[in-house]
Amino acid sequence: MNISIKQFKIIEAIIEHHSYTDAAKAMFMTQPAISMQVKQIEQQIGLPLFERSGKQIIATEAGSELMHYAINIRQQLEEAETIIEELKGLKRGKLNLTMAATANYFAPRLIAAFHHQYPGAQVTLNVTNRSGLLAALDHNTTDMAIMGVPPERLKLTGIPFMENPLVVIAWPTHPLAKRKSIRLSEVANEEFILREPDSGTRMASERYFAEHQLSLTPRMEMNRTEAIKQAVMAELGLGIVSLHTLEMELALKRLIILHVEDFPIMRHWYIVHRNNKRFSAIPAAFKEFAIRESRSLLETPQY
Repeated sequence: MNISIKQFKIIEAIIEHHSYTDAAKAMFMTQPAISMQVKQIEQQIGLPLFERSGKQIIATEAGSELMHYAINIRQQLEEAETIIEELKGLKRGKLNLTMAATANYFAPRLIAAFHHQYPGAQVTLNVTNRSGLLAALDHNTTDMAIMGVPPERLKLTGIPFMENPLVVIAWPTHPLAKRKSIRLSEVANEEFILREPDSGTRMASERYFAEHQLSLTPRMEMNRTEAIKQAVMAELGLGIVSLHTLEMELALKRLIILHVEDFPIMRHWYIVHRNNKRFSAIPAAFKEFAIRESRSLLETPQY
């Protein structure tokens, strides 16, 4: 099979735009030229790459497979370009960082401090949920992720760099608000606003209660910590969230942290990347910076 880099880019453009015409514009080519290149590839591999669905062009299974390789080739070329620039002595580089939505409460301060030391760094940041984090790592579309514990079944390296306490939150007039010591079994009788089932916070909370032969009673499920805090403020139920997400609400006394025995659940934030990931200078510098400086730069809210 002899497919050129340009042809891989054409496949990627067609899948992105769902149109030969729009792909041609993006590639600064004519539509007949795009069609001719696709036919050449199809003749080589003996399989169709695209099919029409209504007014859109969609990839066949063969097209989707080639798209996967097209992305990998583009990423490798970008990595090579960055490394060559650094070998030339240019003080700049790219960092593609993906983080859990909860980490967005503190990570921008870490990135700002890093950028102060490395002003030539170009940071691309994607904030997503746990499924999105694992997909980005699996497809190699990110240098590294900031998240909770990575799953052991995947070929990932996870390095803990900061504590991530999970606490029980309530509205200020909740009946348990003034109690200085609350049994875990009492809290288990309350209704909770919980994250989605594949959330790291949700899994850690349910595992923690199960270890104490108890279970959580979900009243609602929400896929953002901010939504959970708003629901708790509306007195819809209790919540379990990272202490790092509560700085403003605690200061304004809109939420309180209940003094539950055996809490907080102590977890950690991790820098996660694929095993044997080859970093260029800027991502390698950020990894070392986060591990070395995070504890001094980022304070855990007091309660």
